[in-house]
Amino acid sequence: MKYYSVPFYRFACLAAALSACSGLVYATGESDETAEIYRLSITNSSWEDTVRAPTVYDQPYRVSLFSAEHGEDSDRLWSQTKSVAAYGVAFAGFLALLPSSITNWDKSGEKLHKKWWDNVSNGPVWDRDNFTINYIGHPYFGGVYYQAARKSGYRQWDAFMYSFMMSTFYWEYGVEAFAEVPSIQDLVVTPVLGWVYGEWAFNKEREIRQRGGTVWGSEGWGDTALFFLDPIDSLGRGVNTLFGDDLVKAGTGYLSMIEVPLDNGQIDKQLQFQVQYAIGAGEATEGVSRHSKANHKASSVADPVDFGIVGISLGSSYMSPGDKWNLESGWAPSATVGLYFTRSFSTRLSYARGKLTDKRTGQSTTFENYSFDGQYYFNDQNTLRPYLTFGIGESLIELDKDKKAFQVNGGAGLHYRLSPNWALQLDWRYFYSAKLSSHDNLTVGQLVYRFGGGESRL
Repeated sequence: MKYYSVPFYRFACLAAALSACSGLVYATGESDETAEIYRLSITNSSWEDTVRAPTVYDQPYRVSLFSAEHGEDSDRLWSQTKSVAAYGVAFAGFLALLPSSITNWDKSGEKLHKKWWDNVSNGPVWDRDNFTINYIGHPYFGGVYYQAARKSGYRQWDAFMYSFMMSTFYWEYGVEAFAEVPSIQDLVVTPVLGWVYGEWAFNKEREIRQRGGTVWGSEGWGDTALFFLDPIDSLGRGVNTLFGDDLVKAGTGYLSMIEVPLDNGQIDKQLQFQVQYAIGAGEATEGVSRHSKANHKASSVADPVDFGIVGISLGSSYMSPGDKWNLESGWAPSATVGLYFTRSFSTRLSYARGKLTDKRTGQSTTFENYSFDGQYYFNDQNTLRPYLTFGIGESLIELDKDKKAFQVNGGAGLHYRLSPNWALQLDWRYFYSAKLSSHDNLTVGQLVYRFGGGESRL
């Protein structure tokens, strides 16, 4: 295994030489028969492995997916997108074979285009899918979408936006809308928690490859782990190997660009890569990138937007429904998932569900509240930060979609920072529904967790 660093203007010659090696014709025995050996290409790249000027982050939330203005590999991403579309349709066919009790998919004989339009028109709604599907399956596939962009040299924010667009427009409002109404929590959970999982998987794959592709000392476990960490890239390599051609831009090596100061004071761009390959008729091994500390030191500035802006929280709510609901007040567990864009602004999807007593019958009744909220924080550099919150959502009783009310809400709270990753939060929100003329109150106390570096980057 060798690590190469070559001037960029010479790379074309080196690439041609490697390509020639990949396509060599070898004699077998003493006969005149020949066999062409296909070599897997190296397509993966990483944003961090390229030196960036500080000005690239002047607009930290600018999206470069459609411009690839910083050297991202848009051709690879488009190739991966077409692959995702094909595999997704096949996966939808698999889900269609599962019992409706698991997927909640409607399998009526209604015409597909009418069913799609009805589902899109009636959504989004808070779905009742299995917990595993909603909070494990959806983040997993969000992470698969995420890696398609991440491995094409895009930064984390762009990869998240790609995951958001694919999960929203391709899946929720595309393929899955033929079977069910788009889901509120899936629209948020898939890309947001998919960002967290996808970044973990992106780095975990590199770690496994750097130690020779083994897990627990086993190549078999290593191959299995690598497949599930990124099935799209793995399937792409399999397709290419099967047909002996680069039908899909997929590969396991990593290319990176660095700037090296010369003796004359000028800067020379050099391409770095690490690759294993076999000369002869043996199996070609996969390209590998070394994500070294030296490369990180070469980067002039760190990206201020990474998965540390993702936060989740768990806690308890005191629900006080208005008179229109005929319910006693009571406690309920609550949770949120959100994005902390800056120290002064965040958004979140909030959910609370409790068993409250019906005033008329004395029976226990399920009452739910979910909303999409924004928060503005004051004194954002301090440990204790007052904030205002505002948003929209719905409340419903006994999981009955006919007994739900659209609401607007507003309120205030306190955010107490314990560390870059942990915080305590207490807020009160007032909810109003024009449909029921109801006036509800919700008091929530929660423990907040931020992933990665948390607040340290902003």
